[in-house]
Amino acid sequence: MNSRNVLLGVLAGITVGAVLGVLLAPDKGSETRKKIIDTGDDFVDALKNRVNEILGEVNEKFDSVKKEVKSFTEKSKENREEFARDVKHTMN
Repeated sequence: MNSRNVLLGVLAGITVGAVLGVLLAPDKGSETRKKIIDTGDDFVDALKNRVNEILGEVNEKFDSVKKEVKSFTEKSKENREEFARDVKHTMN
């Protein structure tokens, strides 16, 4: 199972548990609503943090692939130029 899916599942479970706990608590309605909003805000913050982490990982991977492609392109160009010199030398 993907660790991201596990993390999202755990976060969702914690949020649902917290909301149910708040709803079943013997507080006044205004206090219960505030707790629900606070719990939702915490969940949104955690989700934003995880999305930012994932985006950071994607950016790092993209930069890595970009460097590899650039390196491959440069090596291909060098090989092509070397091959052209060899062909020219052979023809002379």
